[in-house]
Amino acid sequence: MIKRYLLFDLDGTLTNPKEGITKSLQYALHHVGIEVEDLDSLEKHIGPPLIDGLRDIQGLKEEEIKEATRWYREYFKEKGIFLNVKYEGIDDLLDTLVKAGRTLILATSKPEEFAREILVHFNLDHYFTDICGAAMDDTRRKKGDIIAYALKKNGINDKEQVVMIGDRLHDIKGARENGISSIGVLYGFGSKEELTEAGAGSLAKDLEELKDILLKE
Repeated sequence: MIKRYLLFDLDGTLTNPKEGITKSLQYALHHVGIEVEDLDSLEKHIGPPLIDGLRDIQGLKEEEIKEATRWYREYFKEKGIFLNVKYEGIDDLLDTLVKAGRTLILATSKPEEFAREILVHFNLDHYFTDICGAAMDDTRRKKGDIIAYALKKNGINDKEQVVMIGDRLHDIKGARENGISSIGVLYGFGSKEELTEAGAGSLAKDLEELKDILLKE
């Protein structure tokens, strides 16, 4: 069956956000007493909800996690948000999919207002019929919850017509939780092993392969 509804992750799937996210994390951790010199060591936090990533940092207490989240968002809103690079070829992919009659919806763990700003900044917003992200109060932050929100908000009931495209295990597991198929992309921040173990329906090594898969779906 043709997949009419394509749910796209943002970070690591449409854009490379490494510099903005890692510098925002470095800034936030500095304010709770943790100094990080090697930004590459923070790369693993690209993809998961922010709070979950902070909980993985040994020794941080819940109050420090809340404080770090505030500092992160302060830096990200002012500086980190546009320290971001659009993947070469992403416009061609999205344009082709829209012209092929697919409905594109963003489903990201990034706060919705930040996600909207990023898409507008990179002139990608016009490809998407809706932008669905995390709530700033963290009541909606897990990828599975965001996918459920996107489906409900857009009145999508036939899950056979939906596929989630993302680069991390959270995208794949979120899709499984909602009974939809998934495609893992290998040009982002998740490894082949991570995406395969999470249960990705298929894998795309680059944007051309992703296009081929989606147009055959």
